[in-house]
Amino acid sequence: MAAPLKYLYNREFYETFLVLLKRVVNVDAEEFLDQIFSDTWDELELKQRMRHTTEVMSNYLSSDFETAANQLKELISHIEEHHSGKALEYLFLPDYVEAYGQENWEVAMPCMERITQYTSCEFAIRPFIIKQQDRTMKQMLEWSTHEHHAARRQASEGCRPRLPWAMALPALKKDPALILPILENLKADSSLYVRKSVANNLNDIAKDHLKLVLDLAERWRGTSPETDWIIKHGCRTLLKAGNIRAMRLFGFGDVKAVQLSGFEIYTPMVVYGKELSFGFQFVISQSEPILLRLEYAIYYQKANGSLSPKVYKISEKEYDGNSSQEIHKVQPFKPISTRKFHQGLHQIAIIINGVEMQRKDFQLAMREL
Repeated sequence: MAAPLKYLYNREFYETFLVLLKRVVNVDAEEFLDQIFSDTWDELELKQRMRHTTEVMSNYLSSDFETAANQLKELISHIEEHHSGKALEYLFLPDYVEAYGQENWEVAMPCMERITQYTSCEFAIRPFIIKQQDRTMKQMLEWSTHEHHAARRQASEGCRPRLPWAMALPALKKDPALILPILENLKADSSLYVRKSVANNLNDIAKDHLKLVLDLAERWRGTSPETDWIIKHGCRTLLKAGNIRAMRLFGFGDVKAVQLSGFEIYTPMVVYGKELSFGFQFVISQSEPILLRLEYAIYYQKANGSLSPKVYKISEKEYDGNSSQEIHKVQPFKPISTRKFHQGLHQIAIIINGVEMQRKDFQLAMREL
């Protein structure tokens, strides 16, 4: 299992960082490290370590935010020169702007514009949106036409209504109207980094404004291959949910000519740590080719005994008419941080073009019987 990200912040990292920081401000290295590795350091998680680093840096950068912003921009130039491939570790730089720049919007925005070209300011911009929404979203709209792809990506990523691990934006979640012109500017962007953000923004919006996103997808479809990729990725949750309008939009038609047969669970008693094994066949009884999206849903047992489905994609391709196919798959039941498994009844369903064709029971045992 990979080490927690908080361990990116270690003595080796800070010793390297200090070499660059000393080019900008006077720093006593031992004093700085003593402040970083305080008595509570080991208890701090990733975001807490970032904010702690921000607070320690404030002891060395100017107390005047305009001067501190210039120092941050100079520091970024040194970091880019010597650590061009690293960015995540330096998220405390935009955090500095979030922590100390909210009362100086005019200085904070150009500082953030510079920093985000190295390490993303998607989290740091959100308090500014909360406090001065119209003004900040106007700035984001300007960034959507920026020459640097990371600044354009910031325009979309920073205002995602449901950005994971980020401060909520309830006003934009309720009414995403200010986001849409930004996405319009980016809908055929040359950078995949930007296009992924646009798609994720659409996916966020679709969870609260389904019709709006489907209308937009229909309007955008065919603009360019890049745009078609964006809208399909942006509608992924709708496709997983089997939304008929989304299915039809992307060519997944009626499945009345598709018959499922031979659905079998090879391991009806799954032991925790091992795999569910299953297979099925389907027959296409029409002469024309058909585009099919094959999925399966695992209905996991929850702590209260109810079942909750999670959909997994198998494939998406065009099949010849008057043909048959056989599919075999496994689904691991191994320890993961995002799910707690519960012993007892579970179910698996086969889904074709959003239609659940058949569902079967199986049992999960937490240890060998």
